[in-house]
Amino acid sequence: MSLKFTILGCGYSLGVPRIDGYFGSCDPMNKKNYRTRCSAIITGKKNNILIDTSPDIKTQLFKNKIKNIDKVFYTHEHADQTHGINDLRFFYLKNRRRIPVFADKKTKKYLLSSFKYCFKNESEYPPILKINNLKKIHVFNDFNKKIIVKSIPVQHGKIKSISYIINNKCAYASDVSKIYKKDLKHFINLKYFIVDCLRYEKHYSHFNLNEVLNLIKIIKPKKTLLTNLNNQMDYSKLKKTLPNNVMPAYDGLTLSI
Repeated sequence: MSLKFTILGCGYSLGVPRIDGYFGSCDPMNKKNYRTRCSAIITGKKNNILIDTSPDIKTQLFKNKIKNIDKVFYTHEHADQTHGINDLRFFYLKNRRRIPVFADKKTKKYLLSSFKYCFKNESEYPPILKINNLKKIHVFNDFNKKIIVKSIPVQHGKIKSISYIINNKCAYASDVSKIYKKDLKHFINLKYFIVDCLRYEKHYSHFNLNEVLNLIKIIKPKKTLLTNLNNQMDYSKLKKTLPNNVMPAYDGLTLSI
């Protein structure tokens, strides 16, 4: 059995539709235009490794029939990637053990400050999570195989975000405006490149479509999937304009890595 990588949510910070029902240019008749906020999960034989806890995480895990979470990796501290954290409580109650969480220094500081009760035994509720330093490479045993998670800092506007590369085959760069030249080597010739593509126009903290298309000419992934899509980016219309090896992501899309 190969690892599975599932895009739980591929929408930008407001989701599609927005809370007021606005779809923008996206056709509401196409289910692939319904986008929850970005999260993803790596599924092995005995490991479910979650990337980010979006505000939509409960719905995402329910729809994808995820029954357990073993570890959580965070890309950065923004609300659309962290504010579903309380929904991890169920998995603590189920397994009676704290879930390991991995985050860079800035995200760790934010989590410990904003969700202190999840990590510290300072109330009538037990802590449900255990914070860990993010290393450049984490290796987890998965029966007779290994899951290798490599962390690569990238620029996301004025802050850093973490891109993750799984088993040197699949990169997940959900919030990025620049990949540093010194790190491009990690992204060369991957099987899958899942990358932030907010909109058509340039944006200060996210890649736009032209920037992604120019980047993949350099790093040459076999398949590129566009995530963090806003409500300009209608699935069918966008797909028609893309090269054969590039496609918009959609919620629930599962890849074999």
